[in-house]
Amino acid sequence: MTTDAALIQAGTLQVQYFVGQLRAIARAIQKFEDRLQQLMDEHPDAGLFLALPGAGSALAPRLLVAFGTDRERFGAADELQTLSGIAPVTQRSGKRRTIHRRWACPKFLLQTFHEFAHCSCKKSTWAKAFYLLQRSRGKGHHSALRTLAFKWIRILFRCWKTRTPYCEQRYLDSLHKRHAPLLAFLPTPTGA
Repeated sequence: MTTDAALIQAGTLQVQYFVGQLRAIARAIQKFEDRLQQLMDEHPDAGLFLALPGAGSALAPRLLVAFGTDRERFGAADELQTLSGIAPVTQRSGKRRTIHRRWACPKFLLQTFHEFAHCSCKKSTWAKAFYLLQRSRGKGHHSALRTLAFKWIRILFRCWKTRTPYCEQRYLDSLHKRHAPLLAFLPTPTGA
C-alpha cells in the first residue's frame, strides 16, 4: 500500500468514475431485461418455452427467438439442428469417414441449445439419463450435451410446430413403449 496523496487522490477519482459507469451499465441492463420480460409476457408462444424443464427466464426467450414465430421458416428439425451448429459434420473420403462438430454456425445460437441441454439435465429425468448414457458410451461432457441438444431440438421442433406444450410424462411413456436403452439410466421409482 501507499501513503502518497497524489496516487490516492488519482485512484479515488478513477474508482468513482468506474462506479458511475457501472451504475449506468446496470441501469441499461435492467431496461433491456424489463423490455425482454414485457415481450415474453405478450408473445403467444412464450408458454411453450417457459414450461420447458430447465429453460427458466433466461433461456426461454433465447429458445423462442431461435425458433421464431414463422412456422414455415423450418421445414424439419434437421434444418435448425444444422443452422445452430448442433448437428455434426460428416466428412467422407474413400473408405475414411470422420465426424466432428460444426464450426461455421451462429455461436450464440449454438451456445443457447448447449446451455439448455445442460440445464435440462437438472430438471428432466430422461435428459439426465440420456446424458449419462452418452457419457457411458465414451463421449466427453460437451459432446454428450450437444447430442442431448440434438435430441431436444427434435422434441422442441415438434412442440413448436404443433403448438403443443412439452410434457415430460408423455415423453417418458413413449420411451417405455419403445423399450429404449435409455430406460436403464432412468432412476427407479421409489416404492416399486
